[in-house]
Amino acid sequence: MSRANDLFKIPHVEGAFRRVKVLFGGQYIVDTDDAKLVWLKPSYPVYFFEEKDLSEKYLSPSENFYKGKQEFDIVVGERKALGAATKYTDGDLKGLITITFDAMDSWFEEDEEIFVHPKDPYKRVDVLQSSRHVQVKFKGHVLADSKRAWFLHETGLRIRTYIPKADCNMELLVASHTTSQCPYKGIANYYSVCLPDGTEEADSVWWYRLPNLECIQIRNLAAFYDEKFDVYIDGQLQKK
Repeated sequence: MSRANDLFKIPHVEGAFRRVKVLFGGQYIVDTDDAKLVWLKPSYPVYFFEEKDLSEKYLSPSENFYKGKQEFDIVVGERKALGAATKYTDGDLKGLITITFDAMDSWFEEDEEIFVHPKDPYKRVDVLQSSRHVQVKFKGHVLADSKRAWFLHETGLRIRTYIPKADCNMELLVASHTTSQCPYKGIANYYSVCLPDGTEEADSVWWYRLPNLECIQIRNLAAFYDEKFDVYIDGQLQKK
């Protein structure tokens, strides 16, 4: 959680001040410069829209009803996203509609596609190169040993250390099929740590083949899930 968000009364509403477009079934069902950024929880915002920005022709009442909310299916031709739109009928968000992000085909801010959720304007990500000595160990095995790591600082989260793969013991890392997506960094691939005795920590190392431009420095570098390993920086064991 960012310090700025600590000051918010939830829900918190701000103007997005950018054109927002939502694509589904080959149609832009939303195309507006009046979108709202709304924090329903402190960690990140979601987009809300005024009724005028989402035509009723795309909305079909759902069978689900909640106090202060009305749920709709979004329908475009033969495509249907069940329960993907929620209209608030009471409270601070009365008259506003939100759309489930991953139920749509694509989202755009201006002409740039965005992923996962809107970026938090109160969050920043800094990637800093360091010559400090970083070691990652697990049950007596050295997983990484480097003096050319990059430290990624993301508001509200612990610092993550990205290490060149040439400085990692790749014999102990086994590629996983797992992926995840971050609106700031991009799509991550994973490794599991597999020791010779059969001990395994699944999906405990991640890396970005092609990160977003703001984090391009971490391209092809490996980040270890520090909470599961012993991490030393200049010989000092870090807190998990």
